[in-house]
Amino acid sequence: MDKSKKISTAVIRRLPKYYRYLGELSKIGISRTSSKELSDMTGFTASQIRQDLNNFGGFGQQGFGYDVSNLRNEIGKILGLDRKYKIIIVGAGNIGQAIANYTGFYEEGYDVVALFDKNPKLIGLSIRDKTIQDIDDLDDFLELNEVNIAVLCTPKSVSQKIADKLIKGGIKAIWNFAPTDIKLPKDIVLENVHLNESLFALTYYYKNKIIND
Repeated sequence: MDKSKKISTAVIRRLPKYYRYLGELSKIGISRTSSKELSDMTGFTASQIRQDLNNFGGFGQQGFGYDVSNLRNEIGKILGLDRKYKIIIVGAGNIGQAIANYTGFYEEGYDVVALFDKNPKLIGLSIRDKTIQDIDDLDDFLELNEVNIAVLCTPKSVSQKIADKLIKGGIKAIWNFAPTDIKLPKDIVLENVHLNESLFALTYYYKNKIIND
């Protein structure tokens, strides 16, 4: 792949779906697939899939299709899944605990190394062999440990303050589940997951389907 080439966000957003479906094919013993078969699975057109993959070299052969295992491995490398990532979760309520307990992350090389909260009822509890620590210990933990990604699951009122603390502690990537947008320096990677916005979009489509039907 030409590293100077700018890959669109839309393409990057589709890669995880390709990766997931290729994994499902691999689990049932399918070794080859085609853009048409991937189209049937993903809902994207075969032409779109070929264009997306051609951004990174193509990986297929005309008349042969794609080697499932090889293509999944290559997409995994593009997504950075060929290395391990150490994660901390700040905010160990329902969402934070659900993320910590999700086995799919561990299978792909993400390791939750610590959880933090300020609620005394949560501090000291164990989630997957990790004890929830006091948020006051966050600075010291970041100073003593290498952490790649922080997951932010705090209330809206403190999310910016905690994000600033994470950045000061050396964090370069934040997965934000807090119900607000946070302001970060341009060199920090941010992925927002606003649950309400996703649900609002769902109800919009549902409402219009009911009206149209």
